Amino acid sequence: MRLLALLMTSACLAQAAAPEAGDAVFKQRCAGCHEQNNPRIPTRETLQKMPAAQILRTLNYGAMMSVAYTMSISQREAVANWLGTAGGDAAPPAAAFCGDRSVRIAANPKVQWNGWSPNSGNTRFQTAEDAGLTLDGVRNLKLKWAFAFQGDITAFSQPTILDGNLFVGSAGGAIHDLDAETGCIRWMYQAGGPVRTSILAVRDGSRYVLLFGDQSGWFYALDANGGKLLWKKKTDSHDAARLTGSPVAYKGTVFVPVASWEENRASDADYLCCTMRGSVVAFRVHDGSQVWKAYMVDPPKEIGKNSAGRAQFGPSGAAVWSAPTIDLKRGVLYVTTGDNYSQPDTKTSDAVVALDIKTGKIAWSRQFMKGDVFSGECQATNSCGPDFDFGSSAMLVDAGGRSLLIAGQKSGLVYALDPDHQGEIVWQLRVGKGSTNGGVQWGMAADGQNVYAAVSDVVRQARKTTDLADLRQRDLDPEKGGGLTAIRLADGGKAWYAPGHPCDPPKPGCSPAQPSAVTAIPGVVFSGSVDGHMRAYAAEDGKVLWDFDTARDFETVNGVPGHGGSIDGPGAVVVKGMVYVNSGYSRQSGMPGNVLLAFQSVTAP
Repeated sequence: MRLLALLMTSACLAQAAAPEAGDAVFKQRCAGCHEQNNPRIPTRETLQKMPAAQILRTLNYGAMMSVAYTMSISQREAVANWLGTAGGDAAPPAAAFCGDRSVRIAANPKVQWNGWSPNSGNTRFQTAEDAGLTLDGVRNLKLKWAFAFQGDITAFSQPTILDGNLFVGSAGGAIHDLDAETGCIRWMYQAGGPVRTSILAVRDGSRYVLLFGDQSGWFYALDANGGKLLWKKKTDSHDAARLTGSPVAYKGTVFVPVASWEENRASDADYLCCTMRGSVVAFRVHDGSQVWKAYMVDPPKEIGKNSAGRAQFGPSGAAVWSAPTIDLKRGVLYVTTGDNYSQPDTKTSDAVVALDIKTGKIAWSRQFMKGDVFSGECQATNSCGPDFDFGSSAMLVDAGGRSLLIAGQKSGLVYALDPDHQGEIVWQLRVGKGSTNGGVQWGMAADGQNVYAAVSDVVRQARKTTDLADLRQRDLDPEKGGGLTAIRLADGGKAWYAPGHPCDPPKPGCSPAQPSAVTAIPGVVFSGSVDGHMRAYAAEDGKVLWDFDTARDFETVNGVPGHGGSIDGPGAVVVKGMVYVNSGYSRQSGMPGNVLLAFQSVTAP
């Protein structure tokens, strides 16, 4: 019976991913809008003059992504290739490139921010020596340069910095090596899908290998010296696989968290919901060979029919959205998981899971929300759970000589767990109301004394517009949401609370919500907001030290039109007296943007 279930699932996956003709996809998915006489919607004839690569980017992570959620990768590629012309974006102008394009990285770089966090505990804390910023320096931060990602409306790949090299991906799939001081380009590489993950640099013999994943489920290894592709691997055979969490590595093995689009695709009644399983894959850095793969749920099997008479499958889901956390003392890898997409619910969803670092076997699992089944399918029948999954990494910290795992959930709760007793709860504190995009979203920070937890708690309202060209399904409340809480590591008590900042003036896509990851340096906490502001707070009392509104136009060093928007997803990166911030997040009704901003402290004469 188990074999039969696997065969049935494989057949359904093959059916779901079957290639389709581009004209048929256009007729079914696109013609309803693009063959209307609406001056704000490009006609088919207009689209046929655009590069196919640009159309595909718009579907993958551009203005049309809310429409394309339910489309398979093959459908998107088919309609883009049928509509568009050959070729891609124009190359950057010669002036955008560095005069000296050589890449120099020491065997042991002294100053760096490598991957999601500058330390393996995922605390997102940069030491005073590496940060190079004092409180007075933070107060005097000024914009030094801006770099724009051509054709994008989202900027969500947190940069990695090694010895003056800034490695960053983009929603268009372009990988850049920029000079961290000036923003000029050393080299570029084009990935096959949008790149949200931070890039991890790992030493392999005499070279550095850059490791990252894309939103189509591929994982890449590039030579840092020039960007040559060394290898790439598909992390899962499922068409809906995508990589959002950053990789981590240890002793020549890189650990890759795997999530999916299936939660969104299930809103299509004809979709075979649901068969995608969250996982972690371990690859050898040297050649990309697989060491192990750990799924978070058992293989799915058919469990019934939906309202359209289509087969339903389960269990599914428990995606791993964030970077794993390495615990060498206990020989485990900690991951946090998302909800289930379909019944039956499992004990490993909405959980902190410890995996044996050598084999990938589950050592223990601690669940924080039972029965949380959430997808587009259950939304149609109002039978969903609360969607209180984990989007942020667990943090491994030392609290007075005792190890704690700190985990923040979309429920608005922050937990301290005992890693020596299978994740038993030591303390917990509510820091937000929680919602499908509320509570702790993408990451907290810790400095040895406190945990700093920002919350989204975004409030959405029904739209009143009937304009077909405006694809946002909700308006954002400009006054409700946000907030930053400092929690004492020792006992879980609240040290202070800084409320969110209402939008002034209110504007479309603006919210006080603070979903982006938090960053800490000695005495300072950085937190971005959907309103486009990056703020620095005093770690002592939560008072605002510095505030910069990124939601505006910028003159860029690469000559591409640049505009900031909502700050969501990654957090600030602080290295050698400079602060790097992504601005622009068009998902979840936020404000679009396409810039990476670099700030440096300027002392008045």
